[in-house]
Amino acid sequence: MSDPYFQNLFAERIGGSQYGKGTEIYKFERIKRAKRRALAEHPERKLIDFGIGENDEPAVPDVRRVMAEEIGKPENRGYADNGVAEFKEAVSRFMAREFRVELDPAAEINHCIGSKTALAMLPAAFINPGDVTLMTVPGYPVAGTHTRYFGGEVYKLPLREENGYYPDLGAVPDEVRRRAKLLVLNYPNSPTGRVATREFYTRVVQFAMENQIVVVQDAAHLMLTYEGRPLSFLEIPGAREVGVEVHSLSKGWHMIGWRLGWVCGHERIVRAFADVKDNSDSGQFIAIQKAAVAALDDPEIPRRARAKYQRRLQKLVETLRRCGFRCRMPGGTYFLYAAAPQGLEGGRGFDSAEQCSQFLIAEHSICTVPWDDAGPFLRFSVTYEAVDEAAEDALMAETQARLEKIRFKFA
Repeated sequence: MSDPYFQNLFAERIGGSQYGKGTEIYKFERIKRAKRRALAEHPERKLIDFGIGENDEPAVPDVRRVMAEEIGKPENRGYADNGVAEFKEAVSRFMAREFRVELDPAAEINHCIGSKTALAMLPAAFINPGDVTLMTVPGYPVAGTHTRYFGGEVYKLPLREENGYYPDLGAVPDEVRRRAKLLVLNYPNSPTGRVATREFYTRVVQFAMENQIVVVQDAAHLMLTYEGRPLSFLEIPGAREVGVEVHSLSKGWHMIGWRLGWVCGHERIVRAFADVKDNSDSGQFIAIQKAAVAALDDPEIPRRARAKYQRRLQKLVETLRRCGFRCRMPGGTYFLYAAAPQGLEGGRGFDSAEQCSQFLIAEHSICTVPWDDAGPFLRFSVTYEAVDEAAEDALMAETQARLEKIRFKFA
């Protein structure tokens, strides 16, 4: 079959004339295919899925009840554009209550249709061809993808254990710093689970001021903080002069799929984001925003979510340690980041975390997510489905039984 007439018209940013002809498969698609194959070839063996990256329960009943009530109200049927005042005011109350950060809801807060869209849109406000976005890896690639769409470059800051899973800002070359406009962070960090400290954020603010760089802190997992209380970047003196923080209602409030979050911080950056957004979407359904008000005004929702995932992570850490993994309780997120085994005792070796992950799925029906950006690591998520703690314990027992049979070789 010949190519369509427009084959040569595709933009270079998505592959140009070769778009649709590549054979490379995205990591998560490879995992999905391996899972389907394992289920088909071993129907007798339950799939233990630690690869899921989304909450395993729906939004709480009170929030769903408000949503049901708001859906039928005629005043909620129109376009939300850059958000309704009730939602921004609820965000302002939340930021003041949880972090003692006082924000002007009209000028320093704007909603987004999930944090992903905010991370995709913010580069449009700053990146010209040749500009640089500094990004930590492993991590969420969206801001980097859109940086490249606009002709910019991405400079990767590897998160390594020897640096405490913080970026080495001092190692950024002078030539890169001169062209850098954005520094994208994510703490608590996905997938490493590291939380930010005041000292780290203070260094970030100083780095941004010295190099005239805008900071974008992705706080999607912030309410799932286990080391002390959650720390907002905006609590740090000077932070509001150099950047914004992007929040999501997905993780801490079980509102996965509702697609709602917000950008807050410096008024001029928030306004720039709002201008880009105003030309990209017409706002999230108003009923969802009003349901989110109920969620934000209930401090117990994220606290219960935090307690649940902390409990599950503690059980997983203990289980993996008994099987030879070198890992410890993460400071935040619902992910556990553990060094991948080098291979099997007296047998095959693994060239990468990807190879190890595929082995676990194919041979033992255990699903993990591999990361090879800064060494071979496996990411385990505790968002598996389990109706109660007894079910959690049973899953851990089955996981241990399978892993102990493998006899991994570790570094």
